[in-house]
Amino acid sequence: MSAEAASAPATASVTSVFVRLKLSLLRNGLRQSGGRRAAYIASAVVVLLFAALQLIGLIALRGYAHVDSLVVLLAAVLGLGWAVMPLFFPGGDETLDPTRLVMLPLRPRPLVRALLTASLVGIGPLFTLCMFAGSVVAVAHGGAAYAVGVVGAVLALLVCVTLARAVAAANVRLLTSRKGRDLAVLSGLVVAIGAQLVNFGAQRLGSSGLEQLDPAAAVLRWVPPASAIGAMDAASDGSYGIALAQLALTAVALVLLLWVWERHLTRLMTTPDGSTLQSDTRPVRERGSAGLARLLPAGRTGTTMERVLRYVWRDPKTKAAWVTSLAIGLIVPVFNAWQGTGSVYFACFAAGMLGIQMYNQFGQDTSAFWMVAMTISSTRDAYVELRARALALLLITLPYATLVTVLTTAILDDWRTLPEALGLSFALLGAMLATGAWTSARFPYSIPQEGYKNVAPGQVGLAWISIFGGMVGAALLCAPVIALTIWLNVREGGAGGWPLLPVGTVYGAALTLLGLRLAAPRTAGRLPEILTAVSKG
Repeated sequence: MSAEAASAPATASVTSVFVRLKLSLLRNGLRQSGGRRAAYIASAVVVLLFAALQLIGLIALRGYAHVDSLVVLLAAVLGLGWAVMPLFFPGGDETLDPTRLVMLPLRPRPLVRALLTASLVGIGPLFTLCMFAGSVVAVAHGGAAYAVGVVGAVLALLVCVTLARAVAAANVRLLTSRKGRDLAVLSGLVVAIGAQLVNFGAQRLGSSGLEQLDPAAAVLRWVPPASAIGAMDAASDGSYGIALAQLALTAVALVLLLWVWERHLTRLMTTPDGSTLQSDTRPVRERGSAGLARLLPAGRTGTTMERVLRYVWRDPKTKAAWVTSLAIGLIVPVFNAWQGTGSVYFACFAAGMLGIQMYNQFGQDTSAFWMVAMTISSTRDAYVELRARALALLLITLPYATLVTVLTTAILDDWRTLPEALGLSFALLGAMLATGAWTSARFPYSIPQEGYKNVAPGQVGLAWISIFGGMVGAALLCAPVIALTIWLNVREGGAGGWPLLPVGTVYGAALTLLGLRLAAPRTAGRLPEILTAVSKG
């Protein structure tokens, strides 16, 4: 019996075992809790419903001009999504980590075939297949085009799944490390930015038509997996040579991805993990105070500011909240201004998004807050602590809010209202710092370090009161500045809104100091309650 014949049953057996393993993982995961089962079923229904609507929409576009460019671009976007999915959702599929299979007597090539087959089981591949099937119906004309379309859809799906697996295998050390978890936490930012970009693109297409996609599609139709979908249009036009070349290009890309995947699997299964290697015993050089730390004030104020800024840079949850706020605070005013539907006052959204970071200050420290609590023995200590935290936020929020306001003004070319928008932004920022300091002491809650939850069980009500109650309070505190803005704009013969810049700046600073003064005695008097609340997660 030849070696190939002997290995065939083994390969088939390994493949079937991995398919059953994938189904077992799905089934056992749903058995863990009713909430997880309901969430999975609800998400599956939503995804399948969206896939059905997209399929119907693609079929309805059959015969429309430039639909071939649309489906090519859709295939490219799906391929990009499959490429980045393992980086941002490493926990979505437990079989994405091949290091769990290192101790098994498996060769890389049969393992690749088994994992590829198992990867085709799931909602993601079904959704992708629906998109490609709709593309075939929308573009193909004639028997040859349909034949090319079926082959191209299968090749494109295999390229997408293989690309995801190759990326996961190449970055498995990262995905299982702390940096990988940080990257996963930032997935919400990618979704938020992607939603804004899709919304912007849809509005542009709705006003100008699909012909805007032709230049990009002309390039992407030669980039796998979009090249497999572009082959249908070439076959429909009778350009069979081009269609075969595009299919061949996709097949070559699939072979290369399989080879890269197999190489990474071989390296993972034969190279020892860093945890099994002897640690470096060389002495670590002590680092003195450098960089930003040298510019901060001396004493407790500078120490607290440096600690807060280090949390922003190193803590996954804090980093995700800050990066998301920075991105959304820029996207909303700038994109609206770019489309000509916005206003300079939309720039206040940046100050509002960053002002939220003042809320639940002690909850962001989690159980480590007990070390801070040990250093607070008086109202003065609490005031200095809160003031330093506010100053650390202002180091980022003040220049950022100013930059977003100036950029929005430049896009709209409405420089007359720049002082008004800046004054309102500074007043809103001061109001949110004031209410944030007070609610941090009055309604603290815990932020779990693991998973994607931002509130510990049983404390959702506290979070709602803290954030939304504080935001309502900040809006009420800004009412005088808003009233002054309206009065300056409606009065006849007014000199413009330039007084709002100094008024808003002084008013925001006064609100911040008042809020800190009111929050300090409450913080000092409620340290045990605050420590208990923030340590529940």
